[in-house]
Amino acid sequence: MQVDLVWSFDEVISCFAEPLMDSPMFSEARSTFYDEEDCAVGVLVGHPFDTVKVRLQVQNVDKPLYRGTFHCFQSIVRQESILGLYKGIGSPMMGLTFINAIVFGVQGNVMRQLGRDSPLNQFLAGSAAGTIQCVICCPMELAKTRMQMQGTGEYKSTRKHYKNSLDCLVRIYRKEGVRGINRGMLTTLAREAPAFGFYFLTYDCLTRSLGCEPDDPYMIPKLLLAGGMSGIACWLSTYPVDVIKSRLQADGVGGVLQYNGILDCVQQSYRKEGWLVFTRGLTSTLLRAFPVNAATFATVTLFLMYMRGEGEGVKDCEPAPVTQQQQQQQQSSL
Repeated sequence: MQVDLVWSFDEVISCFAEPLMDSPMFSEARSTFYDEEDCAVGVLVGHPFDTVKVRLQVQNVDKPLYRGTFHCFQSIVRQESILGLYKGIGSPMMGLTFINAIVFGVQGNVMRQLGRDSPLNQFLAGSAAGTIQCVICCPMELAKTRMQMQGTGEYKSTRKHYKNSLDCLVRIYRKEGVRGINRGMLTTLAREAPAFGFYFLTYDCLTRSLGCEPDDPYMIPKLLLAGGMSGIACWLSTYPVDVIKSRLQADGVGGVLQYNGILDCVQQSYRKEGWLVFTRGLTSTLLRAFPVNAATFATVTLFLMYMRGEGEGVKDCEPAPVTQQQQQQQQSSL
């Protein structure tokens, strides 16, 4: 009896990843193939867009340095060289491997605990994954933001507060303690929990509607499209929160604190710049979101399908459908 399958990301995880998760060979292969190579390429390609996003989000509206996304790109390269776009890259290079491992691992395990694959469960599993990874994400982005803002407009900064991302976290910890290195944690949670819910929900819905079957000759373009659109949906869902998070984490770089908290930051930002302040840097974010997330989801899905081996189908994941003839044979044997 032939069974037509449409493979969603969660089905790949639940069917093929679970029996392999305990295998040391699988863990090593996944870590080497996906976490290191894919994350490194994604960071190298996407970090310049992130630097532009942060600069646009936190620049002083009274004395703006940049007129828009492309002007910001040009100004950074002209004033700080191409390396200016890669300020703070050490932090995501160190942290994203762990973040992606947590996100995809937690999402898959939560889906297995929930049992039924439904849009609501996809959202809940994604939200759980986004919440847990904030423990690493918040300090990582704090160091990244501080490094990206250091030496703005200077070809060779004469006053460096931080040597690198690790030195940044150490200095903040010595001065402000644990609370200091978790600055912006509430806004990070408010951003990540719903964003990752929409992330996995969008991917699951798109892969189902596009019909991403293993033998489909257009499966890879479909996976890339689904992954890229998932990244865009993820960012659009909570982008205003990201603007506030960036401003809070960059606050105090010059030695003076401008905001007294989340609400004060929202009020001051809206009062001075209007509602458009919550869209600052959105263009560069979306330019980065599609290719990076398209590559991430396609790599994970194809890698897990490769690990299961060719020729294995639904029979390894769930009981094969029982035909009417088999039911009659079972009843006669009883």
